[in-house]
Amino acid sequence: MRMSEQEKKGLVPALRFPEFRNGGEWEVKQLKHACDMQAGKFVQASEIQERSNDNLYPCYGGNGLRGYTKTYTHEGTYSLIGRQGALCGNVNLVSGRFHATEHAVVTTPKAGADTNWLFYKLVLLNLNQFATGQAQPGLSVENLEKVGINLPRDIDEQQKIANCLTSIDELITAQTQKLDALKTHKKGLMQQLFPAEGETVPKLRFPEFRGKGEWELKELGQLATYTKGFAFKSQDYRSEGIRIIRVSDLGAEFIKPDSEKVFIASELAGDYERYKLNKGEIIITTVGSKPELVDSAVGRGVFVHHSNEGFLNQNLLKLEVVAEVNSRFLFSNINTTEYQEFIASISRGNANQANIAVKELMKFELKVPGPNEQQRIANCLISVDELITAQTQKLEALKVHKKGLMQQLFPAVDDDGIDT
Repeated sequence: MRMSEQEKKGLVPALRFPEFRNGGEWEVKQLKHACDMQAGKFVQASEIQERSNDNLYPCYGGNGLRGYTKTYTHEGTYSLIGRQGALCGNVNLVSGRFHATEHAVVTTPKAGADTNWLFYKLVLLNLNQFATGQAQPGLSVENLEKVGINLPRDIDEQQKIANCLTSIDELITAQTQKLDALKTHKKGLMQQLFPAEGETVPKLRFPEFRGKGEWELKELGQLATYTKGFAFKSQDYRSEGIRIIRVSDLGAEFIKPDSEKVFIASELAGDYERYKLNKGEIIITTVGSKPELVDSAVGRGVFVHHSNEGFLNQNLLKLEVVAEVNSRFLFSNINTTEYQEFIASISRGNANQANIAVKELMKFELKVPGPNEQQRIANCLISVDELITAQTQKLEALKVHKKGLMQQLFPAVDDDGIDT
């Protein structure tokens, strides 16, 4: 696709710093005129270490950090573009001494282009759209060089934009570290509140339950009943009605409110009453990727925080706790290391399409105290979860703010095509 006449004339952003408002239109050129691009250097996989030490340098491939090597190919600050695989076109800003493999394209800004500004511009270009090939998508340097961009003629304006976005990234990093610290705190707390392997009482027990006896070992099937989802037919989908919940609708903690939704007609609700989600139930994925704590993993659990969220499809099931069992306590046992190891042991299929048998899932063993102690532990973990939720929302708000700011700081109509 050639640059349009409008794009060739240059553009100005909707939001511009005061000192540059009379700076004229941005210049439009091909990426090769803004930077040099060259693939990195091959390194044997056996030479890449998983952990760092003082004698090793970071090694970056097509999807980011691969590990650490004894050699380095570059020193300084560069944008690296992944050039192979489904994630090709991802961009990482790297500083210091590092090794770039042949699967990463190293960009070196030319005169008139700022390194940090170029990084944000490359991210905004969504370079994955220029990938070729289906089985193994890839980006060629030749095609990347032809991608059209527009940039401020004054490098000071580039630097001002980059400094603004860098300051937001620093806030995002700080908030991410706070979130990680809260999650680490929760993980450590759970290790104290639940009995260790081979033990029948936890290391940390609330005063009122000390000396109250050992926890009982029970199977999941003794603590909850399950209902498998229904195989709704696509021809029955509607543009509105009652939502059908699928694996893709499950986030890390909640059912995603903003995922692409499908519905079943409201008048059919009575026919599918048993598949409806209720507050306090637990959703488990029965189909997905291998269990590696990712959104699409098989066996992953999500707690239902609100009733009437929708109906479950056939790749999910819901757990409803029996009397004397606290649903939040039970959920705390889902997605733990022990649970993930169990799911890995019962999953069948390949890495991208694994599945678990429900009868095997219900044999998962966990240790359980009395109802009052369950409630006490659940309340403690809920308070931590509320902090994690608040921190997650704060982090997401920052990311949304950054995205909106980038749309304002760069021209709204940008050339994202290849000038052939």
